[in-house]
Amino acid sequence: MPELTVSETSSLDGAPATTSDDGASRAIVSQPTEHVDSIDKPPKLSKRIYEKELRKLHVQLVQLQEWIKHKGLRVVVLFEGRDAAGKGGAIKRITECLSPRICRVVALGTPTEREKSQWYFQRYAAHLPAAGEMVLFDRSWYNRAGVERVMGFCTDEEYREFLRSCPEFERMLIRSGIILVKYWFSINDEEQERRFQNRINDPTKHWKISPMDIQSRAKWVEYSRAKDDMFAYTDIKQAPWHVVQADNKRRARLNCISHLLSQIPFGQVPAKTIDLPDRQDDRGYVRPPLIEQTFVPECY
Repeated sequence: MPELTVSETSSLDGAPATTSDDGASRAIVSQPTEHVDSIDKPPKLSKRIYEKELRKLHVQLVQLQEWIKHKGLRVVVLFEGRDAAGKGGAIKRITECLSPRICRVVALGTPTEREKSQWYFQRYAAHLPAAGEMVLFDRSWYNRAGVERVMGFCTDEEYREFLRSCPEFERMLIRSGIILVKYWFSINDEEQERRFQNRINDPTKHWKISPMDIQSRAKWVEYSRAKDDMFAYTDIKQAPWHVVQADNKRRARLNCISHLLSQIPFGQVPAKTIDLPDRQDDRGYVRPPLIEQTFVPECY
């Protein structure tokens, strides 16, 4: 990769064109291309159709889970995107029918002082899957290219080093046998504002909005430029970015799950016949008096 230069703005203004894996020249995008307004928006999906299709996908996800366990696969899925774009909702719909022992979610908080002194990728590497596991990263090492870059939580040199190292880090994961899938959830600014207002007005969703989310709203264009630059350097053929149009939550979830299933070839693991045995005879067993136990009040 050529020498990276960083301007005082959030974009890599002045950086030379990069070369992609297929040898084609790839220039840094100077204008934000977060959302393509010209794409015709499909109508909302009815709850009945949504739940019917989600049920079908859940059956396939369970089959995928059993295949991952059977074959000892190691799968990593990254979920990145705008705040309130629906990453958490998609992750929830994937995991709700799966075993937490096989499919687990990693959502790391602010790094500690000790973690800040480590190799940048070290705290993420600690959560990579063993054989027979799938790990879903709700935000990932791409924090450095997004929030850390825009909010000034990393230096220019740390940012440049990330852009150099990240493609090689991901190629190393893939060479080791890990299946890596990367998703970017994209929404327009009007939809993000609507979801933020919903979180502000709903007391059960207050935890979903943070001071950092509010600042990201004010820095919409800077985040767009940071995302464009990130794509220019890390959209590699071994691990390309897959953009999920997420203005419609239901469609975004179905599209993401369907695509994920297409990225990992899997088959049907022969199921063992399960015969439920008869209950053990209770001869000789006397249950203690119920009055000796403490029960939860039946308020409903």
